[in-house]
Amino acid sequence: MTEKTSRPAVQPAAPQKVFVRTFGCQMNEYDSDKMVDILGARQGMQIAQTPEEADVFLLNTCSVREKAQAKVFSDLGRARELKKLNPNLIIGVGGCVASQEGEAIIERAPYVDIVFGPQTLHRLPELIEARRRTQKPQVDIRFPEIEKFDHLPPARTEGPTAFVSIMEGCSKYCSFCVVPYTRGTEISRPLEDVITEIAELAEKGVREITLLGQNVNAYLGAIDAADPQADQSDFTTLLELVSEIEGIERIRYTTSHPREFSQRLIEAYGRLPKLVSHVHLPVQSGSDRILSAMKRGYTALEYKSIIRRLRKVRPDVALSTDIIIGFPGETETDFAATMALVNEIGFDTSYSFIYSPRPGTPAADLPDDTPKATKLERLQELQSAIEANARRISDAMVGTEQRILFEGPSKKNPTEALQGRTENNRVVNVEVPLARQAQLIGRLCAVRIVQAYPHSLRGALI
Repeated sequence: MTEKTSRPAVQPAAPQKVFVRTFGCQMNEYDSDKMVDILGARQGMQIAQTPEEADVFLLNTCSVREKAQAKVFSDLGRARELKKLNPNLIIGVGGCVASQEGEAIIERAPYVDIVFGPQTLHRLPELIEARRRTQKPQVDIRFPEIEKFDHLPPARTEGPTAFVSIMEGCSKYCSFCVVPYTRGTEISRPLEDVITEIAELAEKGVREITLLGQNVNAYLGAIDAADPQADQSDFTTLLELVSEIEGIERIRYTTSHPREFSQRLIEAYGRLPKLVSHVHLPVQSGSDRILSAMKRGYTALEYKSIIRRLRKVRPDVALSTDIIIGFPGETETDFAATMALVNEIGFDTSYSFIYSPRPGTPAADLPDDTPKATKLERLQELQSAIEANARRISDAMVGTEQRILFEGPSKKNPTEALQGRTENNRVVNVEVPLARQAQLIGRLCAVRIVQAYPHSLRGALI
């Protein structure tokens, strides 16, 4: 009789985890999701809830504003402390600061392991593997056309809304902006690829799509991916095709540019009800002199003409914008022109900030003699005017009926209320018993607005 000896079962290695900290725009939010997706699909990584439990710590950076760039190096200092506790931790810097700085990041922070640009995020697994194999930092900030979209795994869904990137880069070369230098020139995804991705998202329960691009309405995608030089689809045609996809109930997009806001796009608002009544259209300034110095390619009158024609076909459209205060040479007269435009149009929201010079851009060399205190006063005046207008719009919505797409439990009261958005992009909290919440999430429901708050609304199911 032979004696059997039992051996302890070999425990499988725990999956590695990745933590991504994102700065900047919705394009970066989209790219961060794709970083997680590709590391999960190709290396089995899971999402870490905190940096402390991560095996890979990534910063997806933004260089549009100076503060965002400074914040990156501040966070890298904290990541260095994590690496002291876990020497095997991989620290990576991606996004626009990575494109702009490249190997200079390694020189400034030698504990960084990988540096990659927005167009090379699909190479993350290879960069991480090369870092571990060679024990040397890896830098890849090239612009390999639209290659990254061919290497990304299927879209991951979390709820009834999703972002879909339809193009990369910018060819406008505004004098203050680094995007053309950090993300490259405008390149559009083939039409079929975009439509296929959205159709797959719809099958997974997504009801609202937000199309993304630095200048999304400049989209010009090849109809035949095998022959990119053949017929191309413009942005309005893309919107028409997305509107026909079964299951998609709402279409949003950001960010658009006034130079490509064509009459055809305006007319689409008269015949595509799935296009929401909300448009984000950056104006940057109301002064023609400043707009010319910014190289924006339009005048204040031309911008107002777009809004007038848009409101003619969609009277209830809500408008948000971007405004730069204190551009080099801005006078009181220039600022007054901006305020006049703001008051005339009645913006719902504005992403407004004080100009900060970005290295390598033409505007960085312009003389700037306006005191910082003056710029701050102007910014406060602008923001106060826009907040007052936003409050007037919210107050006017009280008593109206709105269609709300319920996205999930309310952040303030998750067990007793659901949260959703109106077409004009306002957050609405609605009391719904916990037992009924699951059946309403992902559905468009009629809600009566009963109260307006500074940054949200409260509604009741009809």
